[in-house]
Order: sequence, then C-alpha cells, then structure tokens
Amino acid sequence: MDVASAKMLGAGIAMIALAGVGIGMGTIFGSLVNSVARNPASRDRVFGLAILGFALTEAVALYALVIAFIILFV
Repeated sequence: MDVASAKMLGAGIAMIALAGVGIGMGTIFGSLVNSVARNPASRDRVFGLAILGFALTEAVALYALVIAFIILFV
C-alpha cells in the first residue's frame, strides 16, 4: 500500500463521524418537533436550545472535515 492510498483510506475513515452527526441532528430536530407539538407555548425556549444543540453537533462535522483535509493534504 502506498502513501496516497493510505491517505485516502484515512480520510474516508475520518468521515465516518458524519454518520453520528446525521443521527444527532435527526434526534435534535425530531425532539424539537415532538416537544413543540406537545406544548406549543414552549416553542421560543425549546427552539433556542435546539439551535445550540445543532451548532455543537455541526461542529463535530466540521472537525471531522478538517481532520480529513489534514490527512489528505499534509
């Protein structure tokens, strides 16, 4: 196995984290819809928390992308 193919394999493995990010975002927004459907008056409070959770989950995806780029190009 040469270095180029090992880099491609490592970058692909780094992208496995995106599966967890997708599951996390689905859980966050599914819970948001469920909670607003049960209690519409709590929309403003719950929406802010959901956006915070979305931002933190999206940060994991960005970190995985940066790690994949570092593996590929350094």
